[in-house]
Amino acid sequence: MQSSENKHRNIFLVGPMGVGKTTIGRMLANELKLTFKDSDQELEKRTGADIPWIFDVEGEAGFREREAKIIDELTQESDVLIATGGGAVLREDNRRHLMARGTVVFLDTTLEMQLKRLSKDKKRPLLQNQDHRKVLSELKEKRDPIYQSVCDFKVMVSEQNSRKVVNQIKRELSARGLISRGEEGTS
Repeated sequence: MQSSENKHRNIFLVGPMGVGKTTIGRMLANELKLTFKDSDQELEKRTGADIPWIFDVEGEAGFREREAKIIDELTQESDVLIATGGGAVLREDNRRHLMARGTVVFLDTTLEMQLKRLSKDKKRPLLQNQDHRKVLSELKEKRDPIYQSVCDFKVMVSEQNSRKVVNQIKRELSARGLISRGEEGTS
């Protein structure tokens, strides 16, 4: 793991859709006094268009190109916690930026938990008009090794509440000397 001041204070959450990166990220950023950014929300804000529309008009390739620019910009900031989109790790340049510029935490979950959380979600372009189980299973098979390769550590998210996941991440960050014992305190 590289050590630089920027890497020390930046935290990047990676993992599959529906794992809770945004919810957990907001809570963790608040507790660690980091600026929270969601790369998908930033992309929508900057383009003035939602992600399903971008997928429809530009396709996944167009979306990924825009996403790469946002990831590059956001990861250059200091004292940020960034929740990335589930497919952000697919591009080599994104992986390189994430690993070099911050601590990468892989939030993982089971296929069953993803299905439960995404069952009524109508906004995910990759899940439109398709068998959710099949799509999510294929994505998990393809992406999990990539998440593993970029992360500094992994945290499993299951039925436990977000508070427990945040505390687990803080314990791991503290054990690695990335936050002080005072910041680790559970709330």
